[in-house]
Amino acid sequence: MLRALLTAILLTAAVPAAATPASDAIAAAIASPLRAPRDVTRDASQKPAELLAFAGVKPGDRVADFWPTPPYSTALLSGVVGAGGRVYGILPPKLFIDVPRAEAPVRAALAPLANVTLLIQPFDKFAAPEPLDLVWMGKIYHDFPNVAEMGPLDIAAVNRAVFAALKPGGLLIVIDHAAATGSGFRDTAAAEDKWVHRIDPAVVKAEIISAGFEFVGESPLLANPADDHRASAFDPAIRDHTDRFVLKFRKPTAAAVKH
Repeated sequence: MLRALLTAILLTAAVPAAATPASDAIAAAIASPLRAPRDVTRDASQKPAELLAFAGVKPGDRVADFWPTPPYSTALLSGVVGAGGRVYGILPPKLFIDVPRAEAPVRAALAPLANVTLLIQPFDKFAAPEPLDLVWMGKIYHDFPNVAEMGPLDIAAVNRAVFAALKPGGLLIVIDHAAATGSGFRDTAAAEDKWVHRIDPAVVKAEIISAGFEFVGESPLLANPADDHRASAFDPAIRDHTDRFVLKFRKPTAAAVKH
């Protein structure tokens, strides 16, 4: 994932008829001229209107977006939360340590988004400057076990940090490329012959629930039953059309937290 994303960096559905403020904001975010043209071309396969509606993001929200490069989701979230909201893009120090020349393009890509703040933090030490309404993990969870990508990372600590950063009732959205049922972390391996960038959704769900989250539900928006779960997510034959799971979790309200 890291090399593919850095290459991109360096080389440079319908809205409901009875519109709500959130759906208006989603439509405006999708139509924003601040979005990169190459991101707009991906919309047919990413279904941003439906996905953002499922996530529940709305104007004024405080959001953290893990790995905001390229900033496809970041620009959309920025547009929805608007001037009264804030998006924190979270990147690990390892990225710029390994590839120093990537920092300037990353910051340049985020610069037009006035309500986006880039935070350089180890994911397992993640902390936001203010309580969050939503944390967005778009196709990044499968990299957490991959030392070549992330360095040593305590995944349980990542989930605990996200839990702590959210307001009571705050939401966590996880989107990722599905691996075969029962495969666990097998398809997160860094070895070139096994580097398929996939993860078993059951593992993700169990880990996040163990951090204290309630499982709200999942969406089939990005599912593809024709995907046999064997090809790399970056294989041109299936890229942007993998079988992707979309999971939604909630931090319990104070009254529901078990002590």
